[in-house]
Amino acid sequence: MRKLAFAGLAAITAAVLTTVGVAAADPPPSSLVQVANFGANPGALAMYTYTPSGLEAGRPVVVALHGCTQSASDYYAHSGWPELADRWRFEVVFPQTSTANNSLKCFNWFSTADDTRGNGEAASVKSMVDKAVADHGSDTSRVFVTGLSAGGGMTADLLAAYPDVFAGGGIDAGLPAQCATSVTEATNCQQNDQNLTPAQWASRAKAQYPGYSGPWPRVAIWQGTGDYTVYPVNGTELRDQWTAVHGVSQTPTSTQSLPGGTTLTNYAGQVQLYSIAGMGHGTAVDPGTGPTQCGSTGAYFLAGICSSYYTGVFFGLDQGSGGTTTTTAPPTTTTQPAGTCVNASNYAHTQAGRAHQSGGQTYANGSNQAMGLWNTFTTHALRETSPGYWVLADGQC
Repeated sequence: MRKLAFAGLAAITAAVLTTVGVAAADPPPSSLVQVANFGANPGALAMYTYTPSGLEAGRPVVVALHGCTQSASDYYAHSGWPELADRWRFEVVFPQTSTANNSLKCFNWFSTADDTRGNGEAASVKSMVDKAVADHGSDTSRVFVTGLSAGGGMTADLLAAYPDVFAGGGIDAGLPAQCATSVTEATNCQQNDQNLTPAQWASRAKAQYPGYSGPWPRVAIWQGTGDYTVYPVNGTELRDQWTAVHGVSQTPTSTQSLPGGTTLTNYAGQVQLYSIAGMGHGTAVDPGTGPTQCGSTGAYFLAGICSSYYTGVFFGLDQGSGGTTTTTAPPTTTTQPAGTCVNASNYAHTQAGRAHQSGGQTYANGSNQAMGLWNTFTTHALRETSPGYWVLADGQC
């Protein structure tokens, strides 16, 4: 498949690893450490942790899931989460899958054997959380999960399967919870609008823990408008899913411009969508020593803005750490969706850079929503909801 090197969902295997490597003896503090025995491990994952030296009891836990072809050490080295853990005092758990689970080392976010409550990889991650809490006396009301691409898809699944465990999630270039139940469906989810209503998306999430009445995890969604591995429409679908789960409107309550061409759209404080103009597939980082900077560049770690920092602030990890509290600038409140609205032919939209054509069909830039034949007769309205991200807006201009 074209441009799927990172999400890597075309070549997935179902083999399950039966054993995990053994941790090194007495590793030094404040480094990435493997935990050999962490409890039930039906998903055959490896557990790694980063613990700031002298970490106090009662601190939060963040679970960070790598993307396809990556490892726990890659995410540890580049994501910025360890340096934020030192600054704000929390434990980081880095689960790791293997080629025995998946040929491209993707978490199996599309398989009900692995992404549902009590099963497979999802259950293994839950065991890791229990182990971290037991070892460090962590605050069980402040357990969070984040991940990239396939790790982002698994993050959404974990939020749906274990809303009683996770207080919030950060989904980087990921996919909606329970978007797919097979490899074929996974590829379709990556590239295409599923044409589900917010209520239908919410039903897929809520069905993972029947009878659960809340509270539901807060969700931060990160999406590059130039991502053609996990297409930008997934950011919109995630927004629809989690706003509906929370019972809030898909109309933003505020918007805010951030570094790196990033537009933050807020939905009643429960869901945030960070749209990064022109960014491809990866986790956004911002190397440096400034107060909002963190991370380092690498394969699928792209310079622009430190997503881990802003996600951490959204989680409230900067609160009560004994250090300086950091906040983002006050948002600009809006009452209508942001951006220009243009009504034109499909040909005119492509000529103006609002859409692109492939095989004689037209697709909106950013959202990749289908617009029909590429000609001067078919017309649509498009609205730019963030720089370079256009959505169908027929009847709104």
